[in-house]
Parts: sequence; structure tokens; C-alpha cells
Amino acid sequence: MATLPLVIEPQQLAERLNDPALLIIDLSSAENYANGHIPGAIHVDPKQLQRGKGPVPNKLPTVEQLNTLFSAIGLTPERQVIVYDDQKGPWAGRMIWTLAIAGHDRASLLNGQLPAWLAAGLPTETCTNNPVPSQFSATLNEQLVVDIPWLLDHLDDPQVKIWDARSAEEYRGEKVVNAKAGGHIPGAKLLEWTDLLEPGPIPRLRDRDSLHARLADAGLDDARTLVTHCQTHRRSGLTWLAGRWLGLTDIRCYDGSWFEWGNTPDLPIER
Repeated sequence: MATLPLVIEPQQLAERLNDPALLIIDLSSAENYANGHIPGAIHVDPKQLQRGKGPVPNKLPTVEQLNTLFSAIGLTPERQVIVYDDQKGPWAGRMIWTLAIAGHDRASLLNGQLPAWLAAGLPTETCTNNPVPSQFSATLNEQLVVDIPWLLDHLDDPQVKIWDARSAEEYRGEKVVNAKAGGHIPGAKLLEWTDLLEPGPIPRLRDRDSLHARLADAGLDDARTLVTHCQTHRRSGLTWLAGRWLGLTDIRCYDGSWFEWGNTPDLPIER
């Protein structure tokens, strides 16, 4: 099948629902998956998108962990992945970022998640779908992720912008979540991830013109390299995806996010 766009509408998926090349991934809670999901969708615990161990458990999984996960869900190079979650899109965005890092770019976000599917009057099912395992081998694209040394080397680079996707209270240091220090990385610009979504009960991404305007208002539109992060690189999964959808050719993620930066002594912080 032809590669689908990065962001697709429910009807686009519905028209291809019986295509065996589709791999539909539901990143919702196990309870929500059991209550109803898109026909054919398999359930994946989103915690598997994090390393889960070490001093910064929210970092990208190891190559071995990625190979285990993607083999277990039956990923092969020709499969078109469709992803949605029950968190308004952050986990879905992180999954697509993780797939891209592992060398698989045939992945799409279901715009509006399951609420948009239901609003379109499309069917769901409650059975458990079990994937046929494959043998997946990841080739990491390290251009999609940055670490503390990279950030420190580029703090004064005017062509590098840092996109902080947290809340304004976290950005200003008024609210501190699982960190010794509050505030933000020096020079980082605030654009909260929820500002990318249309208002209302269906968490659809705003149209491209609106998203471009929001990036411009935040001072993020003229970067050669854009780095996005949040607290644990969940919310910034959606901001990375939105940047890719807008055609940004060099948008990366700081997967350690504020959990790492705010707990690492002697790093510079602005408030």
C-alpha cells in the first residue's frame, strides 16, 4: 500500500481498514482498550516507549528493548502503522518519534484520536487482537534526539531553539514536578502542547496555518534546529509530531526532558 500522510482523518483509515498491511496501535489504558477500540487494533502499553530503568527512566529504550517491542507487535518495513491514544495524542506522537528513530517512517497519527472515530459514526470492537510476531532490527537515527552535552554546546547558538511544551507554571518554576529545581532551560520558549489542539471534546490538531502562527508567536518559527521537551518526553511527543507535520526538517527531542535537567546539579536554569 502507498504510505499514508503523517496525520490522517478517521475516514481515511476507515477506507483502508481491511488492508493487511495496516498495523493499528492503541496506546490507551488496558481498561479503555477493552471497552472499545478500532477494529483490528492491537494494544501496546505506552510505558514500553520508555527505558523504564536507570536514573532517567523516561529516556528512549535501548536498541534491544526496541527490537523486542517492535518484533512482538509484528512490525515489518512494509507495514503502515496507525497510532492513537487516550491522552489527546502525546503517547501517539512519542510512538511515531520512536518508530522514526528505529528507522520506520511509515507511521500516521489518527487525528482526533478515538473520539473523532466515534464522532464519525465508525465501528469499534471489544475483542483482544493478538499480533503475529516478526523479527525487527532497529537502526537508530541519532539525529532525532539530543542530550545534556549537546544542549550545553548549543545554548548560545541563535539557530537552535528549544521548545518547552510544559505548562506555564512549570516553565516559570512555580510548579515543580519530580525535580529538585524548577524553571526552564536558558533561552527555551514556551508553547504548551495543548495549544496545538482545537478546543472541544475531540482532540484534533489545529490546521497548519494556525500551528504556524502559534510557533511564530512563541518565537520558534525561524530555527534551523528545533528541540522540544516537556517533563518526561510524553507531551513533547505530540509537539515533535506537529513540527514534522508542519514540514520542519530538523526537529529533535530531548528525551531526558525536565526530569533529567531539573535533577542534574550545576546545570543553568532560568525562571
